[in-house]
Amino acid sequence: MKSYSFSPISSPDSNILILGTMPGTKSLELNQYYGHSQNNFWKFMFTIFNENPSADYETKKALLLKNKIALWDVLQYCDRIGSLDSAIKNEIANDFETFLKQHPKIKTILFNGQKAAAFFKKYVHLQKSYTLITLPSTSPANAGRSFQSKLEEWKIINSL
Repeated sequence: MKSYSFSPISSPDSNILILGTMPGTKSLELNQYYGHSQNNFWKFMFTIFNENPSADYETKKALLLKNKIALWDVLQYCDRIGSLDSAIKNEIANDFETFLKQHPKIKTILFNGQKAAAFFKKYVHLQKSYTLITLPSTSPANAGRSFQSKLEEWKIINSL
């Protein structure tokens, strides 16, 4: 099945970029980043920023923008059956050179999982230096670690 990523959530004030790999089946169905109810991404964000959780997607996006965070995916396009990153084939990366020129305040790029970092390192070769940090995947498929353990690593956002 052909999959296409979403447009980024960003503003000119964004100073952190969080990158996933590619939206999963449920996210594509809902047309929302991290749309699967068991994905911890939004739970982490609301917890880290001490905000009351909301199911409203506009509220979720506003939370990121208020905290100067941009959200996108490494891949623009791929062939994939299901939602697992291991099933990705024929991938094409997003245009980071243009995106980062349009967002000059971004200094740190966080990867939501090892696969996002691996695809980025494989396809993206930037002229400028950025702080790159790989965090544990928020996906329900990453069940080897506890919610709290993963959240503690994601709290690095508060120090950036």
